[in-house]
Amino acid sequence: MGEMGQRAPRSVAAIVGLVLGIIAIVMSWMPIVNNIAFFVAVVGAVFALVGVVGTVRGKRAGKGLAIAALAVNVAAVAIVLGTQSMYGAAIDEAVNGPGVVSTQEGESPTSEADDDSAAAAAEAPLAAGSSVTLDNGLQVTVDSVEKGLANFDGATMTGIHVTYVNTGQEEASYNSFDWKGADAQGAAENQGYYSEGADELSYGTLAAGGSVSGNIYFEGDIVEAWYYASAIASSPTATWTLG
Repeated sequence: MGEMGQRAPRSVAAIVGLVLGIIAIVMSWMPIVNNIAFFVAVVGAVFALVGVVGTVRGKRAGKGLAIAALAVNVAAVAIVLGTQSMYGAAIDEAVNGPGVVSTQEGESPTSEADDDSAAAAAEAPLAAGSSVTLDNGLQVTVDSVEKGLANFDGATMTGIHVTYVNTGQEEASYNSFDWKGADAQGAAENQGYYSEGADELSYGTLAAGGSVSGNIYFEGDIVEAWYYASAIASSPTATWTLG
């Protein structure tokens, strides 16, 4: 048989591209490791394209293999981008806790704020008597403020009365250490000891539909109450001005 009877050799580039694509697909679901998967998939896609070009020109066999390799690598890139977005959102929620979805003014809220107002809840202080509702259904309210309290040593204390209502479907936690009190200079501290304190908020979980209220006391003349939906959050979830 002559040269025309010889079959073109299978595309090595297509095979390499497919192998790299399979590796990238497997790695694309793994947190952190999927960063490497992205580059593996890009390299695999380049090999696959070389394979497609070579098979289209008839210099190599395995056109279907080359196309499959290209598809697998493109899919790997898409999965990496999707999983990174998903993992990023999960990490953000773990660090910052649930976000504010609505705010209500006054003691008897009847309407919800729009998304822009909800997003601004952590930036623009709310008035005492106002509430925020988080995306897990937990509603948090600063009901009232009591200033100028005298501690046993003569130090000035500021008290706030807060209420948590779980309007969600799952348990939600509450804790007096969710709160910090900030003075006029912006220095914020956790709750302090008040010798005459009563009905102080503790910590625990609320079942769906449950509610709990209590007082929190801060040392000094506090002008803002900062609420943190997560113990490791770097900035408050919502802020109330205390007048």
